[in-house]
Amino acid sequence: MQLSVRLFARARDLAGSESVTVELPEEASIADLKSALQSQHVGLAPIVPHLLVAVGTDYADDSTKLDASADVSCFPPVSGG
Repeated sequence: MQLSVRLFARARDLAGSESVTVELPEEASIADLKSALQSQHVGLAPIVPHLLVAVGTDYADDSTKLDASADVSCFPPVSGG
C-alpha cells in the first residue's frame, strides 16, 4: 500500500517537503513505517528513531497497525524551555 505521511518541523526540513509517500506492505505497523522512511527517504534517516508518530489525533507506538486510509503525521522530538 502507499501511505502519505505529513511531516513537521525538522522532519519537514530534512525531507524538503510537507509530506512524503511511502510504500508499505498490507497491515504494516508503525515500526514498518519507520523502517520504510529510513530506506525510502534517506534524508530523514538520522531522526527516524526519535520521531513521534500520530495516527489521527493519537500518538501511536511501534506495534500500531496501519491501513491505506490512515492519517499519519510525524513529529521530531521537541526541546527547549
